[in-house]
Amino acid sequence: MFSKILVANRGEIAVRIIRACKELGIRTVAIYSEADRNSLPVRLADEAICVGPPRPEQSYLNIPHIVSAAEIADVDGIHPGYGFLSQNAHFAEICESCNITFIGPSAQTMRLMGDKIAAKDLMRKSGIPIIPGSMAAIKTKEDALKTARRIRYPIIVKAAAGGGGRGMRVCHNDVRLVSALMTCQVEAEASFGNGDVFVEKYLEEPRHIEFQILADRYGRIIHLGERDCTIQRRHQKLIEESPSPAVDAKLRRKMGELAVRAAKAANYHSVGTVEFLLDKDGAFYFIEMNTRIQVEHPVTEMVTGVDLIKEQICVAAGESLSMKQDDLHLEGWAIECRINAEDPSNGFAPSPGRILELQVPGGRGVRLDTHIFSGYEIPAFYDSLLAKLIVAGKTRQDAIRVMQRALEEFVIEPIHTTIPLHRQIFSDPTFWRGQISTNYIDRFLQQGEAE
Repeated sequence: MFSKILVANRGEIAVRIIRACKELGIRTVAIYSEADRNSLPVRLADEAICVGPPRPEQSYLNIPHIVSAAEIADVDGIHPGYGFLSQNAHFAEICESCNITFIGPSAQTMRLMGDKIAAKDLMRKSGIPIIPGSMAAIKTKEDALKTARRIRYPIIVKAAAGGGGRGMRVCHNDVRLVSALMTCQVEAEASFGNGDVFVEKYLEEPRHIEFQILADRYGRIIHLGERDCTIQRRHQKLIEESPSPAVDAKLRRKMGELAVRAAKAANYHSVGTVEFLLDKDGAFYFIEMNTRIQVEHPVTEMVTGVDLIKEQICVAAGESLSMKQDDLHLEGWAIECRINAEDPSNGFAPSPGRILELQVPGGRGVRLDTHIFSGYEIPAFYDSLLAKLIVAGKTRQDAIRVMQRALEEFVIEPIHTTIPLHRQIFSDPTFWRGQISTNYIDRFLQQGEAE
């Protein structure tokens, strides 16, 4: 087992990792930017090292500074969390060259699954359903139009190395496609350093279903059930739940087996997530694999009783899985709300500033993963996530009621947050019935504007 781990991240995920390490008896080193000097991870870690100015490229994305901090602190492992360098194969290689274990999959696997075109090809060869579309990068408008005629509109242009909705456009005709192709190529190059894009059929009103994977270094792979991440805004998830109201035991078994097959094909170890789109007719298609711990991992922990961060650390240390597939059972229902420092009434404009009043929810079935505290100054340089509010109940309806109560208790002033939006969603009969798709938020907001 590791003796000391450097946490190459910030915010709530850094706090989450530090707490898991403490329970495993592992010392921790927090890195921080000048903007995070007084942050909670800095207070909780055994050691803390400043790695640069506030901007991410000068601190949390500054590989030389982070590796230097790791060597100064004499750590034997680095946990990247999610975001920042968590899926950077080059960073993983540098860690290993310095005899520091990167707590995640191999660099080779990250490169393979980070290229959506290569990942789709691997899945196709492994017998896993993929969405119809181009199997190579689209270079010209002629190639794009030819593919569109074959698979028919609507279609979507995606960045091969993309994520988070960047380098992605939906098209319903030739004119829009030609324009979107150029826009996505430029956006992808600027965002990911790779301008390759591909085209695939756009599924209308699907659900976004992902399976949590856990794999050791000895070829043992299991899944821990599904999460329903359908409620999104601009491809950014807002609410997640496990299990999914759209997945029964038979479908769960089938999708889970294919998720494990996908991980085996990628020679995967560590935690990871295999993501699918589920259409209205019950057909599902592989879309990507996330090679890191997910933001929404707590809902899986709540229904399985498995500490995913601890398991990830143990696997990285060379331990074999502590459980088998038959040991896993989903009990009850869990839902997570992402609480962001954004103003839904003003186009989701960022809302940095100082928190003057903080009242956090509690009680039976409530978990809060956060790094904020009264007096905390929210920086303007990073992702707006302030907290993850997770609840559990025996049934989906029970969990919804607990969430409604918890949201009413949650006060963060004078910061604008997404709490009011979540309260509205959890009072919506359509949400209660589970009749949702990936365009739910757009329709919900339009309905609100009309009223």
